Amino acid sequence: MNKIEVKTLKPGHMFSAPVYIDGNNFLVPEQVPLREKDIERLVAWGITVVETEGQIINNDKVISGGADDLMSFDDQEGAAAKGQNKGTFHLTIRDVKENSGPYRDYKSLIEKLEIIFTNITKGVGVETRPVENISAQLIQELRDHRSNYIGFILGGEVSGHELAKSSVNTAILSGLIAQELKIVSHKTLQIVTGALLHDVGMLRLPSQIVNKKGGLSDEELEQMRSHPVHSSRIVSKELSFSEEVNLIALQHHERWDGKGYPSKIPGPDVDQGARIVSVADAFEAMVCQKSYRNSMVGYQAMKNLLSDNCRRFDPLVVKAFTKIMGIYPIGSIVQLNNGEIARVIEVQGDAPLRPKIHILVNEFGNVLKPGEGVNIDLLTKRNLFITKAIDPKEFTPKNA
Repeated sequence: MNKIEVKTLKPGHMFSAPVYIDGNNFLVPEQVPLREKDIERLVAWGITVVETEGQIINNDKVISGGADDLMSFDDQEGAAAKGQNKGTFHLTIRDVKENSGPYRDYKSLIEKLEIIFTNITKGVGVETRPVENISAQLIQELRDHRSNYIGFILGGEVSGHELAKSSVNTAILSGLIAQELKIVSHKTLQIVTGALLHDVGMLRLPSQIVNKKGGLSDEELEQMRSHPVHSSRIVSKELSFSEEVNLIALQHHERWDGKGYPSKIPGPDVDQGARIVSVADAFEAMVCQKSYRNSMVGYQAMKNLLSDNCRRFDPLVVKAFTKIMGIYPIGSIVQLNNGEIARVIEVQGDAPLRPKIHILVNEFGNVLKPGEGVNIDLLTKRNLFITKAIDPKEFTPKNA
């Protein structure tokens, strides 16, 4: 970590990597300009040094202070630490009804993939067409119901079919990244298909290893790390998919720094689709509950990705993913500085800390009925900002 004295910081400074306070708390993400208010708060809190693994990338470009387009993380977390919240409200939100069209289609995609995985496990012949049909339907759903599908991933509403659900979720996120990067349609289809099948090799591993709740032994870990090879064999030999799809299955655990597996290929040499699926798979693994750990709030998962600093992931893919998800992904439950609780309904790519939100609980702690809550654009409501993200699974409404 590079240490930078606060007295040398100027409004408008941007950095090539995220900047931290005390080595853990964010000040600003990479390529987000410092504001005069950020620096004033650091001085007021007696902080003399910040840390980053990057460097100032526009030292000669100083922007006048006062702009409020982007809130820093510690504008928000600092407010919570200083007791500006008016209480914590217990909350459980079911984002969608089981009979809603997009949600029903989302469940159907998982169920269709589960049937394919079951047939592979049983050794029943599987053709490529059913998998490609799922991919094509998923891409169309993302065009029509993008926000809904992001919310489904974070909501964790579907139980069972864990491998199929994880694979569909990863395919959703991979498809969104491919669209953000403006990848041509036939290549996007290959990427989504590769994402659906990237972990199919898990079906060849002992279930006691895949579902183990405790830590894995060295031998078990080695077996777990063999799943990309198994995935590649299934994709290429049993399903006869193209080499483009096969490379995604084989290389999705390679790392940007060349320390991944199975072949330790350096990042630029890894297939682009595999690099995309790597980011999507990591985010999905963090936010969705597994047998061996609890899920992580979307905000914390995004924070982890932004902290990667070109170790595991292609930085351009992470940048595209941040534009899609924001710092608080769609569907996230957040608390505001006035005590209200809201759901993020739209991400604003150029202002990732100021999304559009829908109020769920008012400042008096009352859970609002459907139709009562209002939508707020935090870009226009400068007196409001997010103080923290809330895990909806940990909260129960007081008056619901």
